[in-house]
Amino acid sequence: MTTPAPRTERGYSTVERSPAEVPVPPMSDQAAKAELLRSLHVPGDPLVLPNAWDVGSARVVVEAGFPVIATASNAIAAALGYDDGEGAPRDEMMFVAARIVASVDVPVTVDAEAGYGLPPGELTELITRIGAAGCNVEDTDHANGGLVDLDVRAAYIGEMRAAANRIGVPLVINARIDSFFPASPFSGERRLTDAISRAEAYRAAGADCVFVPGAGPEDLRAVVTEVGAPVNAGLPLRGGSLQALRAAGVARVSVGPQLYRTALSHLRSDVEQLATRR
Repeated sequence: MTTPAPRTERGYSTVERSPAEVPVPPMSDQAAKAELLRSLHVPGDPLVLPNAWDVGSARVVVEAGFPVIATASNAIAAALGYDDGEGAPRDEMMFVAARIVASVDVPVTVDAEAGYGLPPGELTELITRIGAAGCNVEDTDHANGGLVDLDVRAAYIGEMRAAANRIGVPLVINARIDSFFPASPFSGERRLTDAISRAEAYRAAGADCVFVPGAGPEDLRAVVTEVGAPVNAGLPLRGGSLQALRAAGVARVSVGPQLYRTALSHLRSDVEQLATRR
């Protein structure tokens, strides 16, 4: 196999790597993994996801007994030398995700950020082509700032669901709602009001789960009660309470890039100790 020619993008010299280069499982296996992933979203008994950023970290998660791998786009981008928020080229991000999918036997749900500017059908085809069982899509508008209009994002999710149905993979769509993030124009109680409105719209459009990062247990409880859909919550590894999230009724818990940062911290400590021995 010939080596692709290097290219330059955003000031980095990179090598084009296509997700299509990575073998994917048969469609029937992929569909079964998607159904398994969906079944593990149980309110009050959440699916816990220690997010991975490469094959090594994914295998550690599986070896620890976790039934699903979730990727962390923030961590993958950082490991590749790019900024978060779609600062990394789509093909590089998806190549890493594809390698993870091909290297573990459990379902993998891929953080697809805001969709990389792709039409919803193309994004869905890309995610299913690499063998993923699910994906995250967020409503931060990385190109223009703020949040994508609610109706526009709901329509996008609806088209993703329709595309997944056509393809024949019951892709688990986790719609991330950034009403509590700095990108949001809202503050105070308006953040919760906006989050609930978006959650209802995204659920009606075909999302399987809604993710409200930055929301505390009481706000999460309100989303669970009002929307009646599986809710994903973020868990701070320092000071966060998994029990409080269970009590709030969430069905999914993730940790984002925290494990990647912990791994770097350990690496930095070991390297600094080694440096003192020179």
